[in-house]
Amino acid sequence: MSTAILPGRHTARPERDFVLFLIGMRVNQLWRVDRWLPVARAMPRMLQELAAQPERGYLHGELWGGRTTVMLQYWRSLDELLAYAKDREAAHLPAWADFNRRVGSSGTVGVWHETYCVQPSQVESIYVNMPPFALGRAAPLLPAQGSLAHARGRMGA
Repeated sequence: MSTAILPGRHTARPERDFVLFLIGMRVNQLWRVDRWLPVARAMPRMLQELAAQPERGYLHGELWGGRTTVMLQYWRSLDELLAYAKDREAAHLPAWADFNRRVGSSGTVGVWHETYCVQPSQVESIYVNMPPFALGRAAPLLPAQGSLAHARGRMGA
């Protein structure tokens, strides 16, 4: 992962439709480490698997931690995301079964996700003096100049 700062203003320019998948968990009972720690440990295994198998369609992700975790994931397509979620040979289904067995509806840990199918004409981004980040690591970055200098120009460009 490059942490080199790109001086100036840049914008991410996806070249085709993509999926933004937000996923996370919330620890509702901090003292139930036996319930939430296995859930927290499941995501790194899935991310390692996805990084080793780019043909699955996972493009990039950013993770923020704390009592409530949030991960942004970028996927090439909804079909590829759903195929991974349902693949009996992949890490996701065993992790989901383990969550339901350990936690179920006990309320000790919450999990959530949101899925957005995005067209390039519906995307606007700006990164100022930042290393490549979020969508800027999943799609090409261009200098935010000319028609790309302002949000209106970036939206729908």
